[in-house]
This record gives sequence, structure tokens and C-alpha cells, in this order.
Amino acid sequence: MGQEVDVYAAAESAPWDEVVADAFERATRQIADVRSRSPFYADLFDAAGVGPDHRIRDWDDLAKIPTTDKRDIRASLAAAPPLGRHLGVDRTRLVQVQATSGTTGSPSYLGLTEADIATWNELGARAFYAAGFRAGDVVLHAWSLAKGFTGGVPAVRMLAHLGATVVPVGAEAGLHKILTVAKEQEAVAMCTAPNFALYLADKCAETIGVPATELAVTKLVVGGEPGGGIPAIRARIQDGWGATCCEVLGNSDIATIVWAECPERDGMHFIGQGLVLPEIVDPVTGRHVEPVAGATGELLYTALQREASALIRFRSGDLVQITDTGCACGRTSYKLRCDGRTDDMLLVRGINVWPTAVQGVVADFAPRATGAMRIVLDFPGHVTNDNLVVKVEHAPGLPAGAHGELARDISAAIRSRLSFRADVRIVPAGELEPPGAAKVRLVERSI
Repeated sequence: MGQEVDVYAAAESAPWDEVVADAFERATRQIADVRSRSPFYADLFDAAGVGPDHRIRDWDDLAKIPTTDKRDIRASLAAAPPLGRHLGVDRTRLVQVQATSGTTGSPSYLGLTEADIATWNELGARAFYAAGFRAGDVVLHAWSLAKGFTGGVPAVRMLAHLGATVVPVGAEAGLHKILTVAKEQEAVAMCTAPNFALYLADKCAETIGVPATELAVTKLVVGGEPGGGIPAIRARIQDGWGATCCEVLGNSDIATIVWAECPERDGMHFIGQGLVLPEIVDPVTGRHVEPVAGATGELLYTALQREASALIRFRSGDLVQITDTGCACGRTSYKLRCDGRTDDMLLVRGINVWPTAVQGVVADFAPRATGAMRIVLDFPGHVTNDNLVVKVEHAPGLPAGAHGELARDISAAIRSRLSFRADVRIVPAGELEPPGAAKVRLVERSI
């Protein structure tokens, strides 16, 4: 007999080709169902010549379905407020309405039925279990609980579905409250944004009198913003807490969490078997990209059993790289990291630049730098032929005479690793807005 695989759902360890074949069958049914319930999709499919009997047998069949993106969803919402022409169910069936974060524009709104919430709960339970959370764990929730963020109330429900004892403090509570509750409730796990996890660890001793390593927290799940997959940042989080740190990734329009790391911590597994169909495509041509190690592309999603606000072939804007196609944990999906978003990319003298890549370089300069940085866009749009301005916080106590050397060293590292020139400007520790309830923005515009 083979070694038993420790997964939340058996589908996570099913042969990948069987998972994909099952997803194609489910997609065929979902597409027909959505067509019958959603004027938005009925019109979209008709315009593309996709009939009601269209069958998905392979990626080519799926590619005949038009993609949608944030702009399409916002247009649908505007055409039939408050929840759009793609809603697909009577509003009396909705039990919850969520708002996306609105990172790249105004928020979108989506409805959830009881069945939709059950789907999200299942996805979240699989993800948190993969990261090592277990029933009975006291888990401190320190993602934002405000503004309808899908990592707020939905994530609390997911943790409860797993069987954890949830302490829903929320990032808005601030440093002192979060750390005090973690200490007094003896939380063994926490979920939050990666930069906030690092900030909490850095400030713990001066805030509540003991370092984070002396708290009971031994497991962290981070997500909602870049950083958790950057080795230097992950190492600082784990060292600061004396805990493991696993990254998760999702999409507010589809589901809060669709990818999650296992204890191997070398890339996020897909955990949506039977519930979501992921695709990777070339972001320019839209052609299918096979998920082999080293491949890159944009993530698309099809919700396989969503009732309200269902989305088909939705372009997430997340650009990912496949890290591996096998894992010692026994999960059979490929693993990936998110490099950034299509709308975050900068073009500097012809070189594609991702803010997360710059963040990764800066993070390697601890302890001389805090790791906090901002790219300053002093030009219109996202294209420049000038050096890119990067503000970097120096560490507290770094002598003024060492600032110039730090700037030169970071500039040289950026040039060597990312192939573009940067004007690095060293700023005092604490000058940049510290992490908190809102996502950390790596870019600021000066014009």
C-alpha cells in the first residue's frame, strides 16, 4: 500500500489528468447553466458563436469561450446595478454581498448564495489545512475585516468551517490590540498580510514587552498582497515569529483562496479541484500555456459551481511562474508563485520591471534597510526612458555616513539582478506608511 496522503479533501491527491478531465465536464455543464441564467453570458456566448450545446473536451474547446476581465464586470454592474447582468439568480436568494478590494479601480460587488458560501468555505478549509492549521487551533485573524474585503468575514467563516477556534480581531485593531490578544488568547496560528506580519514581529517587544518568538504562534498564513513568496521577506517573518509561514493566493471575484502552500513551502498548490478550473495563458496572445516547471503566464479562472455572480474564463491579472509539478506532500497539482499583476508592470528603457522584484532585491539588504520601499512614478503612464526612482528606508541607527554606500549597493544589485538602472534614495526608518489594514502599495505616483 502507498503512503497515506495528509490532505483535507481526497481530490487534492487525485491524478492531475483526472482532475482536469473532471473539470472540463463540470465546465461544460456550468457554461450551459450560466447561459440560461445570465443575460450577460448569453449575449457574450452568442456573439462568439458558442452555442448552447458547446462541449469542453480540451483546452482548445475552452479557448473558444471569450475571456472576461474587470472592465467587463464593471460594465455589467453599471448596466444593471447593483449586481450586474451576470448575477444569474434572483436577489432574494442572496445571503451575502461582498466588495472586491478595488486595488486597481473602484470596487466590484458580488453576490453569494448559501451554496456559494459553502464552496468558499471548502476552498478555505483545504488551503488552511495545507498550511498546517488544524481543527481546535486558536487562530488569530489579522487580515482586514472592513470594506467587504473577501479576506475578512469570508476567511473567518473558512477557519470556522475547518474547525479552528477563530479570534477575529482584524488588522484595523492595530498593533497593541492584535499582539495583546495573541498573547492573552495563546493563539497558535495567525493569518494576515505578509508585510503586516513582519511589522507585527518587529514591533512586538516594544509594544507588549515580549518578542513575538515568545508568543504561542507557530504557524502563519499570509496573503492579500505581494511579499509572502519572496525568500528574504519570508525568512524575516519566520525568524521574527519563530513560526512557519505559508503563502496563499486567490481572487476576490472568484474565491478568496484558490492556491495554498503545503509544509514544503516552495510554491502554492491549486486546492480548488471540482470547484474552480484554472488556466494559464500567454497574457499577450491568450494562448494556452502548459503548466511545466519554469513556464510563465496569466491566471484565468472558471467557477465550476458558482450560483450567483458566476464568472467564466475570468482574467485575474495575476502573472505567475510554475515552480514544480510534483511535491513530497502528495498533492498532485502543479505549484506556482505570483510575480505580479499585468497592471503593475513598468517598462524602464525597454525592460519589464515588476515592483515585487524590486521589493525582493531591497529585502536582501536587511539589517541595513528595514525592507520598506516605494517606486516613485515621476512620469505619466507606466513607461520611462529615465532611471527609476526608488525610495528605501534605512534601518534605525544606521549612521548617516553609511546611507550613500547603502544606496550604491542597492542600485548595483538592481542593475545586476533586474537589468535596469535605479536612482535609490535613502529615507529615514518610519517615513513610509507602515503596514496595516490596507494593502501595502509598492508604487506611488508623484505626478
